[in-house]
Amino acid sequence: MNTATKKLKGYVYAFAGVAVATIVLLPFRELINGATVSLFYMLVVLGVATVFGSRTAFFASFIATLCLNFFYLPPYYTFTISDPENWIALIVFLTVSLTVGHLSATARRRAKEAELLNLELQEAFEKASETEAIKRSEKLKSALLDAVTHDLRTPLTSIKAATTMLIDDYGKDSLHATLEAEGRVDLLQVINEETDRLNSFVESMVELARLEAGDVDWQRSSSSLGEIVSIALQRSAGAIAGRNVDVRIPEDLPMLRVDARAIAEVIYNLVDNAAKYSPKGTPVIITAESSGDKVMVAIEDQGKGIPESEWENVFRKFYRGDTSTKGFGIGLAIVRAIVEAHRGTIHVEPGEIGSRFVFELPVDTDE
Repeated sequence: MNTATKKLKGYVYAFAGVAVATIVLLPFRELINGATVSLFYMLVVLGVATVFGSRTAFFASFIATLCLNFFYLPPYYTFTISDPENWIALIVFLTVSLTVGHLSATARRRAKEAELLNLELQEAFEKASETEAIKRSEKLKSALLDAVTHDLRTPLTSIKAATTMLIDDYGKDSLHATLEAEGRVDLLQVINEETDRLNSFVESMVELARLEAGDVDWQRSSSSLGEIVSIALQRSAGAIAGRNVDVRIPEDLPMLRVDARAIAEVIYNLVDNAAKYSPKGTPVIITAESSGDKVMVAIEDQGKGIPESEWENVFRKFYRGDTSTKGFGIGLAIVRAIVEAHRGTIHVEPGEIGSRFVFELPVDTDE
C-alpha cells in the first residue's frame, strides 16, 4: 500500500468513526450531556491518531467538532450557537481533541522509533557478540595451533629421531653397528616416555572437552578428604619422589559430597604442578579446614611463585607462564572445570614462599 492510499484510508476511517459515534449517540441526545458526547468523540480521535497519525487525527477532530455543534448543541441541525457557553465548550473540545490527537500520534511515532532502535541495538549486539565469538574462536584456534606445533611436535621429533637411529643401526651388520645394547635401551626409553606424553595430551584434551560439554556422569557420594588425598598421592608418587609431602587434615573434617575419583584428579594435578614448578627436594604442603558448609583445601609449594597478573590466566586452556618445563597448559583448566562442576571455587594466591592453590567444596549435608 503506497503512502497516498494509506492517507486516504485514514481519512475515510476518521470520517466513518465520527459518523458511527454520532449515529449511536443521537437517539440518547436528551439523556446524556455534552461532556459524554465529547468523550466518545475523543475516543475516536485517539484511535485514529494511534493508527494513522496526527494529520488524520486533526481531520477527525474538526469533523467531530462540527458534529458536536450540529447535532448536540442547541439549536439542533444548524451551525448556529445561541449560548456563549457552548462556544467555550466547543473551543475547549477542539483544542483538547487536537492536543490528544497530537500527543497520541507522537507517542505512536516514538514507540515505532523505540522499536526500530531496539531492533538496531539487538542487531548491533548480535553482530558484536558474533565478532567477539569469532575473536575468541580465533584465539582458541591460535592457542590450539601453538599447542599442536610445540607440545606435539617436540615428542614426535624425539620419537622420530630415536626410531631413525634404531632403524639405521639395525640395518648395519654387527661389524659396523654403532649402538651398544645400553644405547638402544635409552632410545627405546625415549620412545616410550614421549609416547606416554602424547597419550597424556590426548586423554587430557578428551577429558576437558567432556567437562566443558557437561558430558560427565558424576558419581557423587559421601567421601573422606583424607582418603581422596591418599589416592592422589599414590598416583603422583613418581612426581613427588624425593620430596616431603606435609598433609595437614583435621580428623574431625566433615565428609564431602563429591565424585571422589574426580577430586583425586584435582589434587593429583595440583600436587604434580607444585612438584613441577618448585626446586627438587622442597616440600609440598596440603592443608584443609572447614568453614560453615564448605571445606577449603590448599596445596602449597616453595617455588618462585606466580605473579598476580597471571593468577587468572593460569586456569586458561593452553596457557603456560613458564615454558621451561614440560606441559600442555591443560591440567589447571581441567582442575577448575571439575571444581566448578561440584559447585566449588578455586583460586591461586601467594604462599609463604611460593604459590598456594586453594579450592572449596561443599560438605555432605546428608550426614
